[in-house]
This record gives sequence, structure tokens and C-alpha cells, in this order.
Amino acid sequence: MTLFAAVRLPREILFGKGQRHVLPAVAARYGRRAFVCTDERFATTTQFAEILAGLRAAAVETLVYDRTLPDVPRDSVAACIAEAMDYKPDMVIGIGGGSCLDMAKCAALLLSHGGRLQDYYGEFKVPGPTLPLIAVPTTAGTGSEVTPVAVISDPERTLKVGISSPHLIATVALCDPDLTATCPPSLTAIAGADALTHAIEAFTAAKRGTDPNLPQQHVFVGKSALTDHFALLAIRLLGRSLEMAYRDGSDEDARADVMMGALAAGCAFGTAGTAAAHAVQYPVGALTHTPHGLGVATMMPYVMTYNLAAAAPEIAEVGAALGLSDRNSSGPDALAHATIREVSRLFGAIGITPTLAELGLPEDRIDWTAEQALGIDRLIKNNPRPFDLTAMRRLIRAAYDGDMSAATMRQEQVQ
Repeated sequence: MTLFAAVRLPREILFGKGQRHVLPAVAARYGRRAFVCTDERFATTTQFAEILAGLRAAAVETLVYDRTLPDVPRDSVAACIAEAMDYKPDMVIGIGGGSCLDMAKCAALLLSHGGRLQDYYGEFKVPGPTLPLIAVPTTAGTGSEVTPVAVISDPERTLKVGISSPHLIATVALCDPDLTATCPPSLTAIAGADALTHAIEAFTAAKRGTDPNLPQQHVFVGKSALTDHFALLAIRLLGRSLEMAYRDGSDEDARADVMMGALAAGCAFGTAGTAAAHAVQYPVGALTHTPHGLGVATMMPYVMTYNLAAAAPEIAEVGAALGLSDRNSSGPDALAHATIREVSRLFGAIGITPTLAELGLPEDRIDWTAEQALGIDRLIKNNPRPFDLTAMRRLIRAAYDGDMSAATMRQEQVQ
């Protein structure tokens, strides 16, 4: 099979200590009026005050929306747009965690094309380019600064919903690890585990690159040579520094590694997509109201175990990127098993919940969770090993009970 590669990224990615100080110069290239989306916490920081002062000094006016909520409730986007419509900004700047960046994407979309947010749910519904978007993350996890998706909570839907389009990719991703220095250990852990899950699922995703029209028909197209490059970089960086950043948030090198890891993971899954761990998290998150990163990380070792039958060589490569050696193992299969144990160990060391029961999933909702997860086709079709309803139920039961051996399942059980 010949090489296949696809990747969609911002026009410019700027990364490094102190990069937040160049935001005024970057913004001035796109106009003189900026609509800034952030949240109440970051809006009260001295760093945000310095950013606004720098923009004013560069003759860039700002209108600030600082009421972004977690998971971006649909109606909050309408309230945000109502404040910005008469302002007529030249650009949108998102500063904060993943929800702030997703709010900024939604603002740029609706200010450019109008309509209702729900008009754009799904893939390729955005009709054209939006206002320039500058994404400035203050956490290291979602990768939203480089991805083509915004995730929304819609009160009319049980599960969160996504808007996926290359037109949502930020024009500039500006990443300064100093902005993550105040993240508490729990947020560092959950966001970093989310990023590692993104990278592992992107690297072990199904290969779907046989039709040259695939990237024109789908936003997420499975693993490729380029997404693999970014995924392995993310796994190496997060493997060596996530636990360190969790234990000592003042470690600048660890903070930089984790933020670069989240960025690289976003570069990978923004084209490759994610798979079963994310599919299960959608209904689990709806029932338990727990953080997204916590749910996907809880599922990841079980999904990796399930995928051994179809992706052992790739899982072994994940282990090599995590620093494991196959010199003391009996081949790729043994290294793949060791990789799953190492991912479980790492997540345990940073406080990730090990089972769905401890996450709060009601036992009597296991079947419903399986049905909902199986219905998220854009994620399930990305998984390297296929699912039917029986297989999905058994996977979720295994993750509920903490029974890794039950997650394996024999190949003949899944057709």
C-alpha cells in the first residue's frame, strides 16, 4: 500500500515560554477590533490584564466576553453572540481552556455566517471561512487550539454534540506553557490524560486512506503517516513529563512538555479522529457529569486491551514511545501488554479513576451506555477492531467491574 497522509492545521503555530507577549503583534495583523472569549477565572488574573494592556498598546480594541461555561451550553453561545454582533470585530481571540477556545470557534462561526448553532452540527456544515481566530490555551489537554471541532452541550440532546469543519481551525495557535503554571494538580492530570488518550487513539485508529476523496467527504479520516508523527511526539512528551507536571506544577520543563504534548496530540486527532474510548465517554459523561478527560482516560486501558487483537504492533509502538523496551520481552505482543500496564500505572499515579463504577456510572445504565456509544458512528468506525452491541456491552461491563481480562475478548466473539 502506498503512503497516505492528511493533516489540517492552523496557518501559524507559535509555541514557547513568553509567547503570550507577541499576541498584540499577531492580532494587529488581522485588524483593529478583537472580540475576546474567556471565562470568569482567567479574566481576573494579572496575566489577562497584561494581555489586554498589550493589545491596547498595539492599537487593537477589545470587547471581552468572560462568562464562558464548561462544555459550552448552546444557549450561552447565543448570549455571547448577542453582545458581539454590533461590535463588528475583525477577529476573535479565545483565551482559556478547551471550552473557551470552543466558544471562540462558535463565535467566529456565527458572527461570520449567522443562523443558529444547531444548523452546523455534524461534519462539513460550515459553508466557508470564518473571522480569523487566534487560540491561546491556558490548559494542556483538549488540543482545541489546532483542531477542527467545537463541542457543545445542547439541552435538547442527551449527549454533547460537535461541529466539525476545517473552517473552524484557528488561524493562529499561540501556546505559552507559562499560562498553565497555575493549573491545579487535578486539572493538570485530567487535561494531560485527555491529551494522551487523544494521541493513543489517533495512533491506533483504523487505516482508512484508500479513497483519495476521503478527506473531502470526512473531517476525521483515520491514521496516516503525518498524524502518526504527531501522535508519537505527543506520547513521548506526555510519557516523560505528565506525572512530573502533576507532582510539581512549578517545573517549567515538564509544563512545556505537557503543553507541547497536548498540542501535538491535537494535530494528530484533528485529522485522524478518536475512537471507542471517546464514544463511551459521551454517554458516560452525560450520566455522571464528570470531566471529559477523566472519562476517556478511565476507558483507555480497557479499549487498548480490547484492541490488542487488531492493533498489537501499534500498541507496542506506543510503549516504545513511552520509554518501554522490548529487550526483556518476547516480542511485540508482550510489549503491547506491558504498554497497557504502563498506561494504567501512569493514570493511577495521577489520580485517574480506574473504573466506570467509581466514576459514578449506574450499573443499570450499562446497556443504555453501550447502545449510545455504538451509535456514534464517526468514532466507532475509527476503532481498529470492530464492535457489535454485545462486544460494546462487554467492554463497558469490564470497565465497570475493573476486569481487564474481560475487556480482551476472543476475536471470534466480535465479527
